[in-house]
Amino acid sequence: MQSRSVTILVPVYNEQEVIELFLSTLSAELAAISDTAFEILFVNDGSSDATLSIIQNLASSDQRISYLSFSRNFGKERAMIAGLDAVTTDAVIIMDVDLQDPPGLIAEMIAEWRNGYDDVYAKRRTRNGETWLKRTTAKQYYRILQSTTRIQVQQNTGDFRLLDRKCIDALIRFRESERYTKGMFSWIGFSKKEILFDRDPRAAGETKWNYRSLVNLAIDGITSFTTAPLRISTFLGIFVSLAAFVYLVVIVARTLIWGSDLQGYASMMAVILFLGGVQLLSLGVIGEYVGRIFNESKNRPLYLIQHEHRGVPQ
Repeated sequence: MQSRSVTILVPVYNEQEVIELFLSTLSAELAAISDTAFEILFVNDGSSDATLSIIQNLASSDQRISYLSFSRNFGKERAMIAGLDAVTTDAVIIMDVDLQDPPGLIAEMIAEWRNGYDDVYAKRRTRNGETWLKRTTAKQYYRILQSTTRIQVQQNTGDFRLLDRKCIDALIRFRESERYTKGMFSWIGFSKKEILFDRDPRAAGETKWNYRSLVNLAIDGITSFTTAPLRISTFLGIFVSLAAFVYLVVIVARTLIWGSDLQGYASMMAVILFLGGVQLLSLGVIGEYVGRIFNESKNRPLYLIQHEHRGVPQ
């Protein structure tokens, strides 16, 4: 069978506790895969701990290791596009360093890739180590996103997947600054294959994703792939306007029949506050999209690299 090359793309941020364990576990799995040359590409997202120095030391003894190091923290989404920009191999496998993405699936991914699939993604069968609140909110979020967009959104999947060269070439054409890569994986299409796995807790260290980060990512996902919030604001405005018109007719008719009185202060304030709330909500939705237009119009680089080292796939 024809020999091919694959890059293992690993974004890292303050992961000094787990990098060496990850590399030893990964190396053991890669050693069992024949007819494939591997490059291990770390993208250091401006870590403030010893992450970079550990990677540099590992690269000095392992020629397969490459690394890019940002000038500051730009975020995981931009770390992934930086890695994809740098990939020169036939395919890439994106995975986290915390071993929640099991390296044992790599052999199966490559086998499916050789069978002709362009995007082989890992879907979580279980999510061990995650709270009930996180699992529930994730499920509801994907339900909302799927109902508001025309593309088929992959649920219970992360960034752990193998992408063929044609998928890489497609993804690096996306240069927006507010990125939602999970949606891009669905948007580009190509032939996809699902692999189920049970997700384990982190091997070491602490997650860098808090609820604030997850909410921001969720907003990016919705505003990147659908204009449904704007349409909802339009329909809500129409509904409120019709309700206000009906209420106006009722007030005029009541005044003509029973005369004017001074009552109705409470109902008037309720209507004013309700209309004000709807207006502020609509302005907030519009502001989210205007803000994205503002950020994109500046056309700033997605990332800046301070240190770079390229290894040799083996």
